[in-house]
Amino acid sequence: MASKIKKITRSDQVGVRQRSDKKKVYLIGSLRNPEVPKISQKIRKMGFEVFDDWFAAGPEADDKWRDYEKARGRTYKKALTGLAANHVFHFDRKHLDECDVAVLFLPAGKSGHLELGYVIGKGKKGYILLDNPERWDVMYKFAHGVLHNFEELEEELEKIKKTGPHPV
Repeated sequence: MASKIKKITRSDQVGVRQRSDKKKVYLIGSLRNPEVPKISQKIRKMGFEVFDDWFAAGPEADDKWRDYEKARGRTYKKALTGLAANHVFHFDRKHLDECDVAVLFLPAGKSGHLELGYVIGKGKKGYILLDNPERWDVMYKFAHGVLHNFEELEEELEKIKKTGPHPV
């Protein structure tokens, strides 16, 4: 029985986005929030492509990176210039650049807030899905919507499916 050899195409290579008619949502959140995959699945069921692969690193990824770099005698500033930090940064930025819209799913840390600001600064729509925060923040007005529940997010995403992710 002859084995079939599959020709490797550019779209099979790592880092190459396969073209899709679906709008791409970058779901931003915390590595420690077990609800991230559930929200991602709800958005996928709506017909969107969702980037949430960052979540696979696990809830202790940032701590493990920090501990590793400290064991090497590196400062935080020096660790940010290392291969691991650069790999993660460029991986995430690639998907931020490719997305049509971003959703910051709270709670989230500093990185998540920077990612949302980056997306909005690129002229893309960015939303915040609240988690009933104790502290309120006026600067959330930069977002195109501050949403209280998934149903409100669903309404906004349905509009984007119909009209496109045109910035406001």
